[in-house]
Amino acid sequence: MPKFIIEREVPGAGKLPPQEVKAIWQKSRAVLNDLGPQIQWVQTYVTDDKTYCVYIAQNVEMVREHSRRSGFPSNQISEVKSVHDPTSAE
Repeated sequence: MPKFIIEREVPGAGKLPPQEVKAIWQKSRAVLNDLGPQIQWVQTYVTDDKTYCVYIAQNVEMVREHSRRSGFPSNQISEVKSVHDPTSAE
């Protein structure tokens, strides 16, 4: 299945209290459970005012549906075409 990076503008994301962060992830997981195995959350990177989420999904429409149902913004959704690390240069 394709992998996607979702950029979400969330003012103050990096300063949210732990209990609020936990509630957000619980809501996301509940929506993912409802959508079924054709979409999976891999991980999320949090910066001061944005999050960058990595998802594996059947298609971009599934990612959009997760955002719609969860109420999370999806300001930019990009399909990953390849992944590289320092060993790619060897």
